[in-house]
Amino acid sequence: MRLNPFNPNSIRVTRGSSGGRMGGARGIGCGGIVVVLIGALVFGVDPGQMIGMVEGVQQTTGSQQQGQVASNESAMEICDDNQYSMESCNALGSLDETWRPLFAEAGIRFEQPTLRFLDGGTVSTGCGQASSAMGPFYCPADETINIDVAFYDQMARQMGAGGDFARYYVMAHEYGHHIQHLTGLAEQVRSAQSANPRSANQLQVRMELQADCYAGVWAARNRNLIEPGDLEEGMQAANAIGDDTLMRNAGRRVNQESFTHGSSAQRMEWLRRGLQTGDEDQCDTFADLRS
Repeated sequence: MRLNPFNPNSIRVTRGSSGGRMGGARGIGCGGIVVVLIGALVFGVDPGQMIGMVEGVQQTTGSQQQGQVASNESAMEICDDNQYSMESCNALGSLDETWRPLFAEAGIRFEQPTLRFLDGGTVSTGCGQASSAMGPFYCPADETINIDVAFYDQMARQMGAGGDFARYYVMAHEYGHHIQHLTGLAEQVRSAQSANPRSANQLQVRMELQADCYAGVWAARNRNLIEPGDLEEGMQAANAIGDDTLMRNAGRRVNQESFTHGSSAQRMEWLRRGLQTGDEDQCDTFADLRS
């Protein structure tokens, strides 16, 4: 995928220890981006309480402390470490540019996430202590996408999921969790999981599949930059990181009840849906629960 070079003055990037910033107040709007309210009949949660909780998130985040995004290094210095770092920064710039206008159309305030590069060891994040061994993850508390780019080599060697589009898929998936955070969906899901722990894994799977779909939407909206073989790389990556495939490869019995990210078939299905439609409204993985 031939992504354009990022603008060093437009992205938020840091490395190592905590460097992300807390977001400002957000609004929940209607239109473009799906905002899901998860009903009481499915998860035993009072919808009125959920609406109040989401409004509370909007009101309180504005008063949270602002953190410093970067150290003395410039974004270009951080991103220029190696090929993978540069790819990640290019992807971040493209993701910001793709999602910002969609939020504007939906009437939802947009906040850029921070990309934090990990380089081994343990670092402090808004979500607690973290290490490279955790793999890529998004922390909503400081709105950061955390990744050690050494993971990309591991993904290629151990999972057979190589290629630049596979790496962009990882970034776009984590960015999808940022979208869920901004729309309030992530907080709703956490509330529902606390109210009904038996639904926790089911809800988490739907969150992950939606992030896969959002990754596909981003790629579809940049279809002119896609090169031959990219889509196959994405599907191979989605297949390689399905819960059932990971369990089999680890010599474990496949147990659907313990899934947290979805099966290989599910992950490919939702990534493909985003790629084919380019429509974020088609990424409502919770729709059947409300029918």
